[in-house]
Amino acid sequence: MKTIAKYWFLEGFNLFKKMGMPAMMKMCQQLEMETIDKGDTIDLDQKNAKCIFFLKQGSVKIVDSESAVVKYVVKKGNIFGELSIYDKNTNAKEIAIALEDTVICYIESVLMEEMMDKHKTLKNGLLKIYGLRIQKLERRLQDLLYKDSKTRIEEFIIGYIEEFGEEKSSKLEAKNLLSHKDIANLTNTSRQTVNNVLSTLRKEKKIDYDSNFISYSPNILKIS
Repeated sequence: MKTIAKYWFLEGFNLFKKMGMPAMMKMCQQLEMETIDKGDTIDLDQKNAKCIFFLKQGSVKIVDSESAVVKYVVKKGNIFGELSIYDKNTNAKEIAIALEDTVICYIESVLMEEMMDKHKTLKNGLLKIYGLRIQKLERRLQDLLYKDSKTRIEEFIIGYIEEFGEEKSSKLEAKNLLSHKDIANLTNTSRQTVNNVLSTLRKEKKIDYDSNFISYSPNILKIS
């Protein structure tokens, strides 16, 4: 892939906006690009070297490869695999599974660290992303301690639609990319509980969904 095309690839990421074109072009020379079909797996230890991944198109779920539990979901314009920089001693094994046809670029973490040492804005930006990821995991733990399963599922669904959705007339609509088992993993509940809560929410007209999309109307219907 030509360097200028890789530059276009990274230009949409907020993480790189303050680096300047010369620095970005130099970084692009070290990037690899790959297209991943829906359902295919991305090993986060890419080619025996830990890597940072930039998601230009599509979305992926990050899964513990030993327990098969979904840990979080990443949408386009974001990165994943940053754990290889901040927790080098971890024994965690993660894979990413494409929830739809996906386009990624990736760079070995050692090369990324060299770029971070030269560009403070890049270092600070990546640290912020990692910090936000930790905050989300801590919030999930707090929810597990203080909220019942129904509330956790309801709040997750609304949060998912708000993060991944687009405004369509008077409602927010997102691609229905997660299975009930995925939602159960992400809310520490059971698949049957997820099914029951979603069915109830649809009957109450708080949300609507089919095999392709899930939506709700923020200005009309509120989750209580």
